[in-house]
Amino acid sequence: MIETPVSQFDELDRRILNALQLDASQTNHDLAARVHASPPTCLRRVKRLIEAGVIARQVAILAPEKVGAGLSAIVEITLDHQASERMVEFEALVAVEDAVLQCYRVAPGPDFVLLVQVADMPAYHALAHRLFAGHANVRNVRSFFSIHRSKFETRIAL
Repeated sequence: MIETPVSQFDELDRRILNALQLDASQTNHDLAARVHASPPTCLRRVKRLIEAGVIARQVAILAPEKVGAGLSAIVEITLDHQASERMVEFEALVAVEDAVLQCYRVAPGPDFVLLVQVADMPAYHALAHRLFAGHANVRNVRSFFSIHRSKFETRIAL
């Protein structure tokens, strides 16, 4: 993977990235028209941005409540032992759990912050029991449940 510093993006790269962040499903012709470039140029640029790792993935963003995953939780985890191998062990544990959408090591404060999406409170309870109660190195779990999402954005401002 090629490293591409932000300073190496020109205006066309920025227009392409912004357009794809809004709708990655558009055809190359539509994208080219939207960013005022020729289709071959646009295709070459997108390919280069993918190869450089700037475009990590192209995905569909689902409405959680429409697919039976209506409960969002932000979970803070503090471990008893923070040795590197123990941190990696915990990350491996949550990496295979589908309900954990994101996992961050953070400082200061808790060791990890997880973003979790489950069907309901019983599903969260089962997840918590599986991941946290049964893990000897988990010292503290603090969960926050979303009652209203006022903003959700995946676009990074360029």
